[in-house]
Amino acid sequence: MFVVVWEYEVRPGTEAEFEAMYGADGPWAALFRGFPGYLRTELLRGDGRYLTLDRWLRAQDYTEFRANLPPRYTELDALGDALTLHERPLGQFTADDA
Repeated sequence: MFVVVWEYEVRPGTEAEFEAMYGADGPWAALFRGFPGYLRTELLRGDGRYLTLDRWLRAQDYTEFRANLPPRYTELDALGDALTLHERPLGQFTADDA
């Protein structure tokens, strides 16, 4: 399994909207579900920040997704920017399938 991890600092007062957008049933996960190899997204909250863990079957699946970004990606990114003060990628990792 391949995991992409992002960290977000959310604008005060937008936490519920952020959680709806970046959670497992939100529009980001819906976008990812349209691509082969996507498994699931987890949203973690703590210490005034959030982490997303996007799980893919293989690194190649994620690479192919990034190489073929649909227009919806740009739209969601702009909406997410309005909800956050700061975002940064923490890295890409491999994990056991369990």
